[in-house]
Amino acid sequence: MPRHFLTGAELTAADLDALLGRAAELKAAPRSSTALADRSIALVFEKPSTRTRVSFEVGIVELGGHPVVLRGEELQIARGEALRDTALVLSRHLDAVGVRTGPQSALEELASFSDVPVFNMLSAEHHPCQALADLLTLREAYGKLDGLRLAYVGDGNNVARSLAVLGSLAGVDVVVASPEGYELEPDRGATLVSDPAEAVRGAHAVYTDVWVSMGDEAQADERRRALASYRVTDELLDLALPGAFALHDLPAHPGEEITAEVLYGSRQRIWDQAENRRHAQKALLEWLLP
Repeated sequence: MPRHFLTGAELTAADLDALLGRAAELKAAPRSSTALADRSIALVFEKPSTRTRVSFEVGIVELGGHPVVLRGEELQIARGEALRDTALVLSRHLDAVGVRTGPQSALEELASFSDVPVFNMLSAEHHPCQALADLLTLREAYGKLDGLRLAYVGDGNNVARSLAVLGSLAGVDVVVASPEGYELEPDRGATLVSDPAEAVRGAHAVYTDVWVSMGDEAQADERRRALASYRVTDELLDLALPGAFALHDLPAHPGEEITAEVLYGSRQRIWDQAENRRHAQKALLEWLLP
């Protein structure tokens, strides 16, 4: 049976620790591995992408592999071909398949019929590759993960969910502050509160995400009103531990979920996060294709 990476829960705590350690090694020596030599990896994009596409495509090349980038509208699934048929065909040509899509159920169906590893580059419910990069960034800053407190401020979305799943696996206390109607489910491994200040007190890092994600455009005004008091500012960061920094998975909207002063200032590691996508994902690919 192939290994899949759909939610992050496929990893054990030992797997995650080893993967992040390997990611640090690959960051120090980006071209030191040829784990994907003579291998072809499909990257299927049904959603727009900047960081995911660039980090995966470059990372696969650095590992000696060949990225096969496919847009959703270029595949026959756009014309009604069954996901099962697509999985069976891709499995005959490729060594692994990454998918950036909407419904988590579509990703799981594709994986259930695939003979090669399938990994989640983003779905409406989970963003585990982002969480790997986030944990790598925290580990770089503090030299450890166990015992850290990560405050997430805003919508309890796919990013918050993946931080809760993988953060709890690493021993990180993930505290999610959201307004009513935007809360994360209570069984994901995070502590849930409504007050951003309560979440941030004692935190080693403060994380946020856009207020209007892909697919939420019809509710844009309503979401902005509900989340208006969940902005990451210097004043909010002041409530965290000394040396705490802001994190954001990007793209950002300065003046909404985060101020420009924080986004481009000295109290953030956001651009390290963006780079760390590549290194963490390379380690993931090595784990998927040992």
